[in-house]
Amino acid sequence: MLPRRLVACLLMLLPLAVEAQGFPRLEALADDGFRIGAEARLLGNGEPGATLGSLAPREALSPASVSKVYLAAAALDRFGPQHRFTTRLLGTAEPDAAGVLDGDLILEGGGDPALTTEDLWRLVQRLHQAGVREVSGRLVVSQWRFGPVTCITTDRCEGQRRVDNAYSALLSSAAVNYGNWCVTVAPARTPGEPAVVTGCDSQSRLPAIDNRVTTRPDDSGTQLTAERLTRDGEDIMRVAGRISTNAHPRQVYRTSSDPAEQAARLLQEMLGQAGIEVAGERVTTTLAPPAGAHRLAAVDGEPLQELLLRTLNYSNNFMADTLALNLAETPRPTLVQAGDAIEAFAEGLPGHGELRLDSGSGLTPENRTTAAGTNALLEHMFRRPALFPSFVAALQSPGNGVMRFIRRGSEAFQHHVMLKTGTLNQPVTVRAVAGYFRTRSGRWGVFTVLVNGTASTPYLSWSRVLDRLSVDLDAMIEAH
Repeated sequence: MLPRRLVACLLMLLPLAVEAQGFPRLEALADDGFRIGAEARLLGNGEPGATLGSLAPREALSPASVSKVYLAAAALDRFGPQHRFTTRLLGTAEPDAAGVLDGDLILEGGGDPALTTEDLWRLVQRLHQAGVREVSGRLVVSQWRFGPVTCITTDRCEGQRRVDNAYSALLSSAAVNYGNWCVTVAPARTPGEPAVVTGCDSQSRLPAIDNRVTTRPDDSGTQLTAERLTRDGEDIMRVAGRISTNAHPRQVYRTSSDPAEQAARLLQEMLGQAGIEVAGERVTTTLAPPAGAHRLAAVDGEPLQELLLRTLNYSNNFMADTLALNLAETPRPTLVQAGDAIEAFAEGLPGHGELRLDSGSGLTPENRTTAAGTNALLEHMFRRPALFPSFVAALQSPGNGVMRFIRRGSEAFQHHVMLKTGTLNQPVTVRAVAGYFRTRSGRWGVFTVLVNGTASTPYLSWSRVLDRLSVDLDAMIEAH
């Protein structure tokens, strides 16, 4: 007969043994042919925590945009939460007493993933304050750190010629506005007239606009389509549809074909509006500025912790891959080399195991990790007290996250979980989610779920994944 104390210990362990068998509701997706890797576990006080559920936790699967949690962790480890990327205006000569810069004016791209039109205006204002009124040489945009970066995904490669989205932006260390052109569509005063379509960032028509939008009477509805075309080296925004006379102006974003050239055109226009004349031509280059170039103006970007919040909350592929390229030690790195830098960081995590990242964004379908490996990363960041607040803040709570499709499930799932999702539909369906949960007793836990389809599996909606996950996690949260 077993001692009474031993019996009590075995009874305490029984719920964990039962729960460790898996995620019973998520597991049902395997009946439709989906491959699933999942793991959830409590975090212990310095030692491994109890496993609450697992399904093939060491199977290597595509994480899609869950790759961005690796990028965030590696960037925080390398740079720290308060790091800022700096963009500079340099001169090959100093301006004389009359404000003439007898040489080239150079925009040195600093790899800031969130450089905006407002930042360019600040640079121009500071250049004006430095006394510059005329440039006798050229306007040069230097993307010597990286760019143009060779495309390795279908969306980005097709975007060099034509694009109908804002997420597949090409990459450059001198890019502005996330590599996107923006136009504003406003109604004309009279129904039947063409809408008023203008560039968001300039008084001139930047980019060139092909306006096919008609103004309709009040309350008749607004429907717009837009694509960016490139002809003879010039980007054209073609906007079509209708807008009602009482509608608010709408802003439409589409990726540019050459982000460095886009930055050069915008900067040239701003210099002209500020009364700074540039006599020479506008060029882009992959060469670094001359060693003796003079700093004339500079602008610091947002702190890294703010960049990561935007990158992960909105799953911004441009920002993620730009940050990853900043991590690479190789001169003028490729996306794969940027992924190698993140892999090198993850190799040092205890118990991580297999990992392949060809990008920081997760757009590359070749990315592979495991549920157990992702949880090892999440636990590692939890144990970095100087970095964890910035890391977890970049995740979303389902109850109030910016992505509306995650606002579902029980009260416990909505308010006791912070997560990052990942979605791919080609070449196979991917629905991935990873993050932290807090139990009713206040303990922390980590979870990762990777669901991958095959060529023969049906479409998988997010609701089918999240509804099952919320019930499985809810049981863990309530039980502990």
